[in-house]
Amino acid sequence: MDGYWVWCGSIIRGDDGQYHMFASMWTKQVPFDWNWVTNSRIVRAVAPRPEGPYTYVEDVLPPREGGFWDGKMTHNPTIHRAGSTYLLFYTGTTYDDPIPTHPVKHGDAIRLQARRNQRIGLATAPSPTGPWSRPDRPTLDVRPDKWDAFLTTNAAPCVAPDGSVLLYYKSTTHDRDSLRYGIARAPHFRGPYERVGDVPIKWSEDGRASYEDAYIWREDGEYRMLFNDLSGKITGEHHSGGYATSPDGLKWSLANPPQAYSRSNLLWDDGTVVAQGSLERPQLLIQNGRPTHLICATADGPGGYARAAHTWSTVIPLKP
Repeated sequence: MDGYWVWCGSIIRGDDGQYHMFASMWTKQVPFDWNWVTNSRIVRAVAPRPEGPYTYVEDVLPPREGGFWDGKMTHNPTIHRAGSTYLLFYTGTTYDDPIPTHPVKHGDAIRLQARRNQRIGLATAPSPTGPWSRPDRPTLDVRPDKWDAFLTTNAAPCVAPDGSVLLYYKSTTHDRDSLRYGIARAPHFRGPYERVGDVPIKWSEDGRASYEDAYIWREDGEYRMLFNDLSGKITGEHHSGGYATSPDGLKWSLANPPQAYSRSNLLWDDGTVVAQGSLERPQLLIQNGRPTHLICATADGPGGYARAAHTWSTVIPLKP
């Protein structure tokens, strides 16, 4: 949309035959970074086909008064379904100041407060069009004195046919520590969610390789994971897509090779190949039990949010 930053789209096909994209959006009157953590809100757009084009319909999780944990910002939507209920996992936060109309910088107190207050929530609805029931409290909180004491964000739920959930979540110990994923589980999507162990999923011996934006699904009898390699230490390329598998969703191994995709060679419909400034937040559209499209948040420019002029969600058809 003109005049807005758009990020982290996630798509589901509704019973109406339409494709509903849930994405994060905020005004370009402020910069992308770090204003995403203070200004983002989750919106919905629709299209008759997965590739779009998508038309904005409504704000789904806008700011709300009353001191709620997610009252100032919502981000990182990932849309799923359990029976007749649509599940919108997301990240929310709050902070003391009004929503800023000025650039938020890394050293600002509002950035640190907004970041450390980030928590995972779950909104539910009988339809992608709503009405959405929004939680009064986070679905997954932090644990003091553990590796995940600072925040819980970037939810990656794997919802079983019986409604139980393995919930993968990003966390860290403090503002400058490596970002990694932990696992929680619940017998029902409404919870309660309990951690599975006290150690995050590590891809290196020292466990310091940062990664985020996981997406987990089941296919051919195994669990599979896509993620964003923040450091380049896992796949060999900074901000490329990593790929891992697991027999049970708990013990994970990197694929060989571990790279699932590259941001340096995105093929467009007109035959051009472009190096994207960013290609993050991988999500899958799964139809009839198989992934059919990869959805990524992307940006133009040479790399880095500060050098991007445009951001959007791109939908990439997968080969059968």
